[in-house]
Amino acid sequence: MELLLPPPRTGPKGGRREKHARRRIVDAIFCVVRTGCAWRQLPHDFPPWQTVYWYFVRWHDEGTATRVHDALRTQVRRAEGRSREPSAGLIDSQSVRTADTVPAATRGFDAGKRVKGRKR
Repeated sequence: MELLLPPPRTGPKGGRREKHARRRIVDAIFCVVRTGCAWRQLPHDFPPWQTVYWYFVRWHDEGTATRVHDALRTQVRRAEGRSREPSAGLIDSQSVRTADTVPAATRGFDAGKRVKGRKR
């Protein structure tokens, strides 16, 4: 995965070394994504949340996050013995029951789910 990340930013004469290991930055981003916690609630064994968020925004805007996601998805699919890209997709809508007071023109019947109401 390290090959997918952009090189560190340095000036023409070199630059300051990164203070935090990239592995810790990536682990912190995965922690936020996996747990759904707020950036400010990152555990203290990770780098400061401002640093992690800065990398996340930068990598997202540069398209690095999409490249990493695509590469990991390809690896997982190959490990499972499937083709690199999915061959089909599913789209579904949610059916919500409505009261009898809702006008009949705006509601219907979903035979697959056996629900009388609206789709959203």
